[in-house]
Amino acid sequence: METRASPSSFSSSTSLSTVIRRRRCSSRVSILPDRTSSPSALRSNFPSSLCCRASMSNSTRTSETEIKESYPEEFIDSKKFSIMSLSPLDGRYLPKVKNLRPFFSKYGRIRSRIMVEIKWLIKLSEIPEVEEVPELSVDARSFLNAIVDKFSVKDALEVKKIAEKTNHDAKAVEYFLKRKCESCPEVAKVLEFFHSLCTSEDINNLAYAISLKETLNTVIFPVMVELCEAISTLAKNNAHIPMLSHTHGQPASPTTLGKEMSVFAFRLCNTGEIFSGLHILGKFAGADGNYNAHKFAYPNVNWPSIAEEFVTSLGIEFNAYVTQIESHDSIASLFHAIIGFNNILLNFDRDIWSYISLGYFKQITKSTEVGSSTMPHKVNPIDFENSEGNLGMANKALSELATRLPILLMQGEPSDSTVLRSTADGLGHSLLAYLSTLQGIQKLQVNEFRLYEDLEHSWEVLTEPIQIVMRKHGILGSYEKVKDLTRGKAATKESLTEFIKGLDLPEKAKSDLLDLTPSYYTGEAEALAKSLDVTVDLLNGFKIGYN
Repeated sequence: METRASPSSFSSSTSLSTVIRRRRCSSRVSILPDRTSSPSALRSNFPSSLCCRASMSNSTRTSETEIKESYPEEFIDSKKFSIMSLSPLDGRYLPKVKNLRPFFSKYGRIRSRIMVEIKWLIKLSEIPEVEEVPELSVDARSFLNAIVDKFSVKDALEVKKIAEKTNHDAKAVEYFLKRKCESCPEVAKVLEFFHSLCTSEDINNLAYAISLKETLNTVIFPVMVELCEAISTLAKNNAHIPMLSHTHGQPASPTTLGKEMSVFAFRLCNTGEIFSGLHILGKFAGADGNYNAHKFAYPNVNWPSIAEEFVTSLGIEFNAYVTQIESHDSIASLFHAIIGFNNILLNFDRDIWSYISLGYFKQITKSTEVGSSTMPHKVNPIDFENSEGNLGMANKALSELATRLPILLMQGEPSDSTVLRSTADGLGHSLLAYLSTLQGIQKLQVNEFRLYEDLEHSWEVLTEPIQIVMRKHGILGSYEKVKDLTRGKAATKESLTEFIKGLDLPEKAKSDLLDLTPSYYTGEAEALAKSLDVTVDLLNGFKIGYN
């Protein structure tokens, strides 16, 4: 079993989302090491010098049996283990959300901390005033970077074992790195400078920021883009198909199916542009944000400048004004933006559900599937129902995070750490919802006959243009005359024809009204849907800035 987990090792078969991910995200700078290299390539890049050989086993593989026996709760990829899961994200829905695991699993959090600790040691070696940590050689840097590149499940399990004794995750990472680096003489000389001049929150806030940014840019946003493109396609393909509108649940002026879909495409894509204006902030200012220990130990170093250089080198924007804890305002804004996107999608799900119930859409069936345990005829809109339910769960988690995280007691207290662990819940249920809606869209089949039938039974919607034309030509009490004819009464083609013929209108105006049908009274709906590409911009949205 391959133990070195990576985003690619958790990917599913090539799909539209994969293609979009490659196209949309190819220009983004990843703040994770290159994980595309083969094991042999990684080995060839690893320093051959005996002075920098890792003290752990050279093998990057751990047997499946070893993991199951050591930490069975960590190994839930197979159906045999997932059936014991408490959370549906790691059980029933694991195949759909497993791409989040490299970032927000226990393994992912440990790996991100390892990365920050190593990069900080390298940064210390580049500060001339910190003479105790000489500038590291190319071999030493390669040795340290390889710890991140080759970080395995076996390594994560070792950190977890240490944490069981220390009862402190950040300290466990420090002890792990000291053990890991004992065999490299150059690094062994500076082992005590792992986690030097920083508090655990300095490491944790950056580790979470890295995980969150990479998760959004490589997993969540590409699916959001795919969803927007699917709804945009639904809009453009059905731009010309007339549909009865419903305002207040009552028949209203006709539209087209495509135009109503374009409303959601625009709303969702417009929300995507909000993300490009958001930045995730990070801090690295010590126990209470004042660089106390830094200034005392090395008074001639411009520590705020060093901290800013370090944080921004990780692709995170620097926050200079902090306590022990980064304020999380930027993360709160991000979660609020995701909630906004989710609310629009929830609106879409409910509308599609309603259109299915009206018969405007049919659903493509599979012979092996069952809609009801007792009613064989049923084809339920379960994908949109599933999406709606998961959006509710996602928004509940994200709302709690966005509300709770920015509220910090005095110079900081650790409850934000507990709350942050639920980030995967909000993102996981969001991802599930997006995938469910996409699956539902793929099953939709427009029922044009049913759409036409509803329009033909709703001639009353033409009372709007009739009274407008009457007003245009100076007929007094136009609205009231049409109201008396139709309000609360059945309006038919025949009754409206008779009414129009009796109006004192020019022959051309009268002829145009007589030729009008509900199906042709759609205004600019078709043109609006067809021009969607001019308005919607998927290239410049759906990415977190500051690389």
